[in-house]
Amino acid sequence: MEGKYETLKILQESPTSGVFNLILNRPFVSNALSLDFFSEFPKALDALDRNPNVAIIVLSGAGNHFCGGLDLRSVASIANNSSGDHGRTGERLRRQLKFMQDAITAIERCRKPVIAAIHGECRGLGVDMVTACDIRYCSKDAFFSVKEVDMGITADLGTLQRLPGIVGFGNAVELSLTARRFSGEEAKELGLVSRVFGSREELKEGVGAIAEGIGEKPPLAVVGTKAVLIRSRDLTVEQGLDYVATWNSSMLLSDDLTQTISAYKHKRKPTYAKL
Repeated sequence: MEGKYETLKILQESPTSGVFNLILNRPFVSNALSLDFFSEFPKALDALDRNPNVAIIVLSGAGNHFCGGLDLRSVASIANNSSGDHGRTGERLRRQLKFMQDAITAIERCRKPVIAAIHGECRGLGVDMVTACDIRYCSKDAFFSVKEVDMGITADLGTLQRLPGIVGFGNAVELSLTARRFSGEEAKELGLVSRVFGSREELKEGVGAIAEGIGEKPPLAVVGTKAVLIRSRDLTVEQGLDYVATWNSSMLLSDDLTQTISAYKHKRKPTYAKL
């Protein structure tokens, strides 16, 4: 189970599966997350990343919603943590925000791919999380909102940085300034999700099958593809090509490649060492 958490739970898809479910677990408040989440989430991801039995991670929410954002009591506690010295209050708040940002960036830092399976509400902090995920799917009942501006906040945990690269700059500006609710179908049209499933049951089954398929692929190629895509996002094409050349010069000649070629020649299913 990779440890015990107040805001999360971890479930293996099946005893022999490389797919592990990382579940936001505060269903009694629509998975609005407390400050404990920001300590627990990167620890859980790191534990899954280091576990050789884990090939791929599916991020989902318990109960009726994926994530209702940040718990308002947590917002209040951050706002009330001030002193008479505005400089020191500001410096302390900046450290707090950097700590919270790092918890979301842990999704990208995790070597193993993270798939978001979204149902019901996905608001504020929920959007921060899914924009950091590698692949996103949702059910037909899903709805989204970049809600921070309505709360008097400039979104500061990653949405404003990641969303433009996913849906385009103009769409990201419109969604962020209006804070309007948009459906799973519109999220698909915008490119925020790759597919909309008809129900939550179909979402769970469909994402599980996709995750199992990725989990059966050569591990070094999977983690390499994620690492190169994330790094290349912030590089020129020439720099990205140079980076992947360096990556493959150290990773390409592996037992995974030998196993793949042998399996192809002998028309059998390849078996790969865990990573």
